[in-house]
Amino acid sequence: MAVILYSPASPYSAKVRMAAAWCGIDAQARIVDTNARPAELIRANPLGKIPVFVTDEGEGIFDSRVITQHLNRLSGGALFPRRADRRLQAERLEALADGICDCLLACVYEQRKRPAEKIHQPWLDAQWEKAARGLDLAESAPPKLGRKADGGQIALRAALGYLALRFEGRWERGRPKLRRWAKRFDERFPALAALLPHA
Repeated sequence: MAVILYSPASPYSAKVRMAAAWCGIDAQARIVDTNARPAELIRANPLGKIPVFVTDEGEGIFDSRVITQHLNRLSGGALFPRRADRRLQAERLEALADGICDCLLACVYEQRKRPAEKIHQPWLDAQWEKAARGLDLAESAPPKLGRKADGGQIALRAALGYLALRFEGRWERGRPKLRRWAKRFDERFPALAALLPHA
């Protein structure tokens, strides 16, 4: 059986687990501590990063966008639309959501890993500004929810889940459309909502 190596708080892990669930891919989810550099993780991804999708044959597939494309192929196209324009829209949304998460994680790591006197506030502010611009773009035109979710929508919901976990109260003001969109997503796809980032 395939395995997904993941961290519960990681938005990229949430995205991959949600995508696998949507595609009907049977994979065992296994929590790993990247700080401990477990052999299983290093064998699957020498970079030591999560998530990793480990195939039945033991091949490690990473990073999260490569995994979602792999899941899409395995499922016969369940994750991304076939029409070129719609597929591009979903892929762009996934890239935007992942980029927002890149900035958010940079903020988290800066504050966790550096001594307080070495935290560089202007750099933190710049990362948050990038994330805010991405959120504002999504707020201006939230993706339409139909009967089917796609890879971009799943990535955006995972990113908003991470914001709720690590930045609650900081991102919501001025973004009522995104808040409503997240609520509707959870109501429409409760099995996916159960896989959002959590502590």
